[in-house]
Amino acid sequence: MGGGVVTLFLCGDVMLGRGVDQILPHPGDPGLREEYVRDARGYVALAEAVNGPVPAPVDPGWPWGEALRVLAEAAPDVRIVNLETSVTADGTFAPGKAVHYRMHPANLPALTVARPDVCVLANNHVLDFGRRGLAETLEVLAGAGLRTAGAGRDAASAYAPAVVPVGSGGVRVLVFGLAMLSSGVPPSWAATERQSGVAFAPSPSPAVAEAVLRRVGRVRRPGDVVVVSVHWGSNWGHLIPRDQVRFAHDLVDGGVDVVHGHSSHHPRRIEVYRERLVLYGCGDFVDDYEGISGYEEYRDDLRLVFLAAVEAGTGRLRGLRLVPLRARRMRLEHPDGRDRAWLRATLDAFAVGAAVVPGPDGTFEAVPSGEEPDPEV
Repeated sequence: MGGGVVTLFLCGDVMLGRGVDQILPHPGDPGLREEYVRDARGYVALAEAVNGPVPAPVDPGWPWGEALRVLAEAAPDVRIVNLETSVTADGTFAPGKAVHYRMHPANLPALTVARPDVCVLANNHVLDFGRRGLAETLEVLAGAGLRTAGAGRDAASAYAPAVVPVGSGGVRVLVFGLAMLSSGVPPSWAATERQSGVAFAPSPSPAVAEAVLRRVGRVRRPGDVVVVSVHWGSNWGHLIPRDQVRFAHDLVDGGVDVVHGHSSHHPRRIEVYRERLVLYGCGDFVDDYEGISGYEEYRDDLRLVFLAAVEAGTGRLRGLRLVPLRARRMRLEHPDGRDRAWLRATLDAFAVGAAVVPGPDGTFEAVPSGEEPDPEV
């Protein structure tokens, strides 16, 4: 870190379970309770049918592919991921859910290889194997020295931020996790004073924003960078509901520096609001969705590394670099020029308060445009 600027790596959903778990060195039970696929190895077969053979077992870095090189070269101060899977060999299938994700704990090196500083657990899959599965997930991550946010053994721990010290000047990055009903999180998953669960919100309402800001105010110190990481919204489409826009703006108006949204299967609007960064949906990042058909127009095989430079103390966005990647053979690789051009144009078309322009070496940059955001779309 230099010049009072903290660099954050942000990405969308990291799902190392199901088919990904099956190609790693210690695959868990492949049995599923999905309507059409009853064995997790079926997702490996779907990927192979599209892009060719997937080796197995692979080394822990395989699913991340070229993203590891990107991160090594960028050397961000803090790495934040939404870990959208349980990490357990325990528990039972959560009832009433169509899809369940879990990674065997022995495959944890496939997560630690990316050296995340914070694993956000506020999402609709971390309790896929019940509260026993969540307990093992928390135990395994803590045992590996990984900070978590957005889920815990009780409400106090679920709603508390992950705190990451940066450098020697007392700067900290605080990461709060929040899971919303709109992303498919059952209300019964909410953490309480006496029960484990996620940091849950029924809707992106002004009252919820006020509650988040009160929690921020209780722990924030001068010089801190505050990130609110929220799992919300539908899977597909570029329309952002007005209540999400207002919620994000309320957070920024109240002092939050970065809103890190996820749940959508493809990247959504990038917004620079009052010189702060709002990501409404970062899209998928690591998963086994490669061979699943439907919604091809959104190109969910294209993924993004978000590298945000944030001024410590003020929260102002000093720069945003975007590195495009593509999922192929259950590994992230660099896309070709046509894919990069399509993704950049799409991001630019929906960006608010910024223009997404070509950067060096096939990357993109989001440049503030001064455009006033419209809360109605």
